[in-house]
Amino acid sequence: MPELPATSWAVLGLLSFGRELSGYDVKKWSDRSLGLFYWSPSFSQIYSELKRLEKTGYATSRLVAPETGSREKRVYRITAEGLAAVRTWARTAPLDPPVLKHGPMLRLWLGHLLEPDRMREILAGHREYAESMRLRAESDAADAGTDEAWAYPRLTLTWAERYYAAERDLADAMLADIERLEKERPWP
Repeated sequence: MPELPATSWAVLGLLSFGRELSGYDVKKWSDRSLGLFYWSPSFSQIYSELKRLEKTGYATSRLVAPETGSREKRVYRITAEGLAAVRTWARTAPLDPPVLKHGPMLRLWLGHLLEPDRMREILAGHREYAESMRLRAESDAADAGTDEAWAYPRLTLTWAERYYAAERDLADAMLADIERLEKERPWP
């Protein structure tokens, strides 16, 4: 099995649901699922990975005739070898631990340098972001419908919804903690 970057495996995984997908479709599916819990590759990354996957024999492509007035598009499908490879990778590849890179917490860590109002503003912004992501995950899970192929991606979208709800709730708790800290130790 060739050494492939995680992006290749993610793109191959998107092809593993048994549909032919264009690069645009892969990006759309990536944004609506992977982007909520891992990352969503750019169009250029997706097209590069699709070419790499085709070169390794893990995917095939064909040109599809245009639909009224549009141009030809290339669609990709996973091969049996590609399905076996991504299955093996999912079963055996070592897991990378999550890496937390949390901008709002870095700012809180430097809270002794910020005014309390600025810290509240940062946390309120993070709370708003977390809630918007929670709503997006909830909507994307609902949009996935009852398609059996999407059973596990729906679970990851549910995880993302819960994760962002927890981030929202943590921001609320931190805002309360800052208020309590201000009462104990007024800002100079």
